[in-house]
Amino acid sequence: MKLSAPVTGGPCWVELGTTDLESAQRFYTRLFGWRPETDPRDEAGGYTVAHLGDAAVAALAPLYREARPVAWNVSFAVTDADATLREVRAAGGQTLLEATDVFDMGRFAVAADPTGAVFQLWQAGAFPGAGVFNVPGSLGWVELLTRAPQQAVSFYTGVFGWSVAPSRRYPQWGIDGADFGGLVTMDDKFPHEVPAHWLPYFAVDDVDAAAATATRARGTVLMEPVSHPEGPRIAVLRDPQGAMFGVYRAADEAA
Repeated sequence: MKLSAPVTGGPCWVELGTTDLESAQRFYTRLFGWRPETDPRDEAGGYTVAHLGDAAVAALAPLYREARPVAWNVSFAVTDADATLREVRAAGGQTLLEATDVFDMGRFAVAADPTGAVFQLWQAGAFPGAGVFNVPGSLGWVELLTRAPQQAVSFYTGVFGWSVAPSRRYPQWGIDGADFGGLVTMDDKFPHEVPAHWLPYFAVDDVDAAAATATRARGTVLMEPVSHPEGPRIAVLRDPQGAMFGVYRAADEAA
């Protein structure tokens, strides 16, 4: 990801919604070396921020709705969450959670694009988002998987003003020339029941070691480590509660 800090329209934060917060903390601390801090306020509902050193990098929290699946959720930075929700609806998307204030930290909303992929909006207050990107243990890439790529491109370029680097194999999302994610067309290889979704990738020093660590910690390797000719070495993993995420070798991205 060519972004080094949150910018308007770009990914600024990732949150795990899980059914077992303590287990998730143990798993990701072992995998990424995170230092979790749980907000002690009752109103926070167990919201836990993971840190690398002093930098906030991600959050883990109980599901905000029981019907929601266990999953990682990507937040995009906006200047006005309410106005962006109106643009989302006008472009064919849906509002899943209306914009609401989160203490003095910012304003938060949840939406879905016309292809069904869920994402979040974050209007920063005291909290701008992740304190670091692209270093081992932090967010470094976000990927949209959908069965309707052209519809998705029309939606996101219209709502967020993203650029799209054309490619038959792997189009990439960007802001002012800074790529931050990719687009995968879901074909028949994907089970029918798997919906369109956003998949975050975290940087690691060693993809193979991360996959082995995840397995020992009762996670699952969904896609074995592989090196792409024009990209980094990656793998796709699943935590013990079922949330999917990717890892990539940080040194490859920096090369």
